[in-house]
Amino acid sequence: IASSFGDIFQDFFGGDGGRREQTGADLRLDVTISFAEAAFGTEKKVDITKQGNCNSCRGSGAKAGTSPKTCSTCRGTGQVVRTQGFFNMASPCPACRGQGQVIEHPCNTCYGEGRVPEKKSINATIPAGVNDGSRLRLRGEGEAGPPGLQPGDLYIFIRVAPDEIFQRQEYDVFCRLNLTFSQAALGAELTVPTLQGEALVKVPAETQTGKVFRLRGKGVKSVRSHGTGDLLCRVVVETPVHLTAKQRELLTAFEQTFEGEEGAKHSPKSSTFFDGVKSFLDRMMS
Repeated sequence: IASSFGDIFQDFFGGDGGRREQTGADLRLDVTISFAEAAFGTEKKVDITKQGNCNSCRGSGAKAGTSPKTCSTCRGTGQVVRTQGFFNMASPCPACRGQGQVIEHPCNTCYGEGRVPEKKSINATIPAGVNDGSRLRLRGEGEAGPPGLQPGDLYIFIRVAPDEIFQRQEYDVFCRLNLTFSQAALGAELTVPTLQGEALVKVPAETQTGKVFRLRGKGVKSVRSHGTGDLLCRVVVETPVHLTAKQRELLTAFEQTFEGEEGAKHSPKSSTFFDGVKSFLDRMMS
């Protein structure tokens, strides 16, 4: 009966009483890159300090000319099993601390740990299209494991610095397209920056603030596919500032040409807005 209950315990907790294979600790490193580096990919040299394998004993922990011995308590399993009622309870062996081996003659450099602090430079390849918060996993670049076991992994978390011109949403890129009053009213051809260089945007006459021009394929390359996002230029019509007396005079004369009912057809959105306000107030007063 005890054996069958032990089998049930193993089924629930991983086949060996819940014991997980030990490895070295994983490490985390935050790396900040520019918007362009995130879009096109880059290679970064990162420096880390970690526990590495001892060169004197090659990570065994045993003095040169000697080797670890199989633990006589657990017979190399790293576990001791105790029976409590119907259950078999496994726990790390206290004699070898779960390693399955005992070092009788410790290494003079690492004192039997098999590991020593080390500084290491790693070239991390960051693929094109990564976004802020992306995580890269470098297998085996974490802390060295106990003697005979695998090292951990190094996780690089990507931070993308804000850009003065571009913002990003998934693989699409957004930017402002600033127009003067005259350009918006009369139309213009403007050169705009893209990630791939400059591009020409034809702005039709009577363009309003908020209009978006889409330049297909001018965004960020997808990490998972061969597709590329778009560049979306959002129009912002700028109000002129620091006007001269002559400019004020000209604008005043220009504004006077919109007086009366004739002005409604030149500013349809404004007319609709004020008509709506008037209708609302009339309903409130009635």
